[in-house]
Amino acid sequence: MAETGRLRELARLFGRLGLTAFGGPAAHISMMHDEVVNRRGWMDDQRFLDLVGVTNLIPGPNSTEMAMHVGNERAGARGLITAGVSFIVPAALIVAVLAWAYVEYGDTPGGEALLLGVKPVVVVIVVQALLKLGRTAVKGWATGLAAVGAVVAYLAGVNELTILAVGGLLLLGVRTVTPAALFMMPLLSTGVMGAEPSLLRLFGVFLKAGAFLYGSGYVLLAFLHNDLVGGLAVLTDRQLLDAVAIGQFTPGPVFTTATFIGYVLAGVPGAVVATVGIFLPAFLFVGAVTPLARRVRDREWSAALLDGVNSAALGLMAGVTYQLGRDALAGPLTVGLAVVAGVLLWTTRINSAWLILGGGVVGLVVERML
Repeated sequence: MAETGRLRELARLFGRLGLTAFGGPAAHISMMHDEVVNRRGWMDDQRFLDLVGVTNLIPGPNSTEMAMHVGNERAGARGLITAGVSFIVPAALIVAVLAWAYVEYGDTPGGEALLLGVKPVVVVIVVQALLKLGRTAVKGWATGLAAVGAVVAYLAGVNELTILAVGGLLLLGVRTVTPAALFMMPLLSTGVMGAEPSLLRLFGVFLKAGAFLYGSGYVLLAFLHNDLVGGLAVLTDRQLLDAVAIGQFTPGPVFTTATFIGYVLAGVPGAVVATVGIFLPAFLFVGAVTPLARRVRDREWSAALLDGVNSAALGLMAGVTYQLGRDALAGPLTVGLAVVAGVLLWTTRINSAWLILGGGVVGLVVERML
């Protein structure tokens, strides 16, 4: 009975986040931190950071995998599946409806007004999470150096996986004398050619993306361009950019871009196949690394490696937040929204989802007035 209650709790929490979590992986993880650590006390900051670090070491959509980790911590394998599915399905359904409108009416529904109010609120939420997590992640000069170096490297355009690897190896080198072996991430060749995209080929394209993709949703753009615009030649550059835009301004996982493309290319069956293909590897990876996530603090070398990855991941979040803030805080309205959201976050226990929805409403109202 206790497990059933926990599963329902996970379904409610991540179903709601799938409907309200705007802003990309950094914002999603910040909202999860607020819900899981601050509000419910399911784990402490250190455990949450360790799970973020493990998530960054495997391919796939980071915030979705983080939801799965939380589900696994709370209710085992069934919790992992419940949290992952609950986070993915609401966002995928929203994107599928937008894909239908796109196919029927030939354009993407506008999301600029919504984003006008949502973005500054998201920036404040992420900043709050960074400050709280930073107190746990930065434990000395080495972790501080890893975090600062990660920010600089990210803004300079260095690959995210490289930044995480260097951060982990830096701490490993400082704390131990054991030489670390570097490994290379194998890249799967496209292996898809032809004029008509069968459902099996679509599944293969998105399965590969989910299994081999590190980094942000923008890296997904390069993967899908190579396979669908270049290899299969079934999608245009404009359609691909429209799909990525839909994934950016809808709530939930950015990887629901796959749902949009699948629908455009093959209707409802294509949307289902693409969604399952791109998210399936995440369920398998999280299930496989669960023993690692539980024992990673038990050994000096693995704890040092994880501390370095955590610090670098924090730096990556800070870099993303800087870029998002530069774009979001573009006038008196957005700055005012950010200030109000910051005051409410620091002085009340208001749920961050309500702040995001409120910001979106303000953006839509202002757009109507203008």
